[in-house]
Amino acid sequence: MYKLYDVLVALSRQFHRCQGWKDDRNRLRVLQRVRCVRQCLSSEGHRYGTGNQVPRGGGVAMVETKKLALTGAEAVANAMRQIAPDVVAAYPITPQTPIVEYFSKFVADGLVDTELIPVESEHSAMSAVVGAAAAGARAMTATSANGLALMHEIVYIAASLRLPIVMPVVNRALSGPINIHCDHSDTMAERDSGWVQFFVENAQEAYDLTLIGLKLAEHPDVQLPVMVNQDGFIISHGVEPVELLPDDMVRSFVGEREPVYSLLDVENPVTFGPLDLYDYYFEHKRQQIAAMEKVFEVFPKVVEEFEKISGRRYACVEAYRLDDAEHVMVALGSTCGTIKDVVDELREEGKKVGLLKLWMFRPFPKEQVQRYLYGRKSVVVLDRSASFGAEAPLYAEIKSALYESPTKPLIGSYIYGLGGREILPRHIRQAFEAAINGDLLADGQGYLGLRE
Repeated sequence: MYKLYDVLVALSRQFHRCQGWKDDRNRLRVLQRVRCVRQCLSSEGHRYGTGNQVPRGGGVAMVETKKLALTGAEAVANAMRQIAPDVVAAYPITPQTPIVEYFSKFVADGLVDTELIPVESEHSAMSAVVGAAAAGARAMTATSANGLALMHEIVYIAASLRLPIVMPVVNRALSGPINIHCDHSDTMAERDSGWVQFFVENAQEAYDLTLIGLKLAEHPDVQLPVMVNQDGFIISHGVEPVELLPDDMVRSFVGEREPVYSLLDVENPVTFGPLDLYDYYFEHKRQQIAAMEKVFEVFPKVVEEFEKISGRRYACVEAYRLDDAEHVMVALGSTCGTIKDVVDELREEGKKVGLLKLWMFRPFPKEQVQRYLYGRKSVVVLDRSASFGAEAPLYAEIKSALYESPTKPLIGSYIYGLGGREILPRHIRQAFEAAINGDLLADGQGYLGLRE
């Protein structure tokens, strides 16, 4: 790890320019999230770091934090260790497997007192945590792709029973043909299941939003399950600097679960999962809708509290260089790091471009999207999944949000990266140039990096 800094300098954009490598085909590939690594990692590069100080209590006091070189999977496993859930049920599936491998080692080493249940399938994993959460336990699991698809039936039940389960999902393409690499088809298939969905750009965000997601899920006004999505292999297996908060601080932040209803509360008996026909089903669905609406009230309070202990600020969306941007790209996940690099390059060329990154996809932050996109000349949306026979998932949401805009921007859609296909800076530049040149079609569908 001591030489990592030199490697990152060699990979930096400045290095490529000074050597005269102008074409993507003739230079080292720009990796997604390299901007995060080279900005955050100290020159020493030691695994255990020298620690860092963040404000606590409004910046009055300082607390030591630890910066480690971790994969996204390891970062999430550490968040789970600090949360110390009562129950974790899991079945390994690539590329999620390292999350439960790291966590099971924490259990075996006595670092966390969690009942770890190795089950025979993902369907059983979700069933087990549903039962545990209904009994009042703090329960978690993790999965990817076909595992999430196998959970599908119970994913809906978890949300319908208003159980605050947190599930890290490592995004991977759904079969078939079978593919183990990243796209967002797995979680997009669950976007209407009633779960809150976060997408992260890097390992630090995966760690942070796992903690934030738990506190949000368990809030008495929410009581909904949460998925924290990280891109398979790109984040889950890539090593980058992650700042971990002290264990005691995390446990103070998340607190103890206080279940609103519990199967084990014999003084106040309740029923979970009864037959629910047309006489009450409709009202129960309306309650789920109301809980999703409450997320917009509770989430800002949770992230404000998290900022006080970490110094890191979150919202439903992140605006990157949007103050005077005329042409805006909208995207999810790790690709946003590459987009930021391209935005910087185009800005240096005098082009007014920017990025709107969504941390939250469900509930969809319509008002925030409108606030940042109204009045722009063009909006180009990138999706890492396809909706067969319809518009791509993120694009459909953005297009709908802009329906009420008094001056509608030119808008266009691009699908990219299916099955782990690389998204390179030149692809992003291509989409930006189409927006700048007015070559977007609202009812069209473009593809980046596709052989046609």
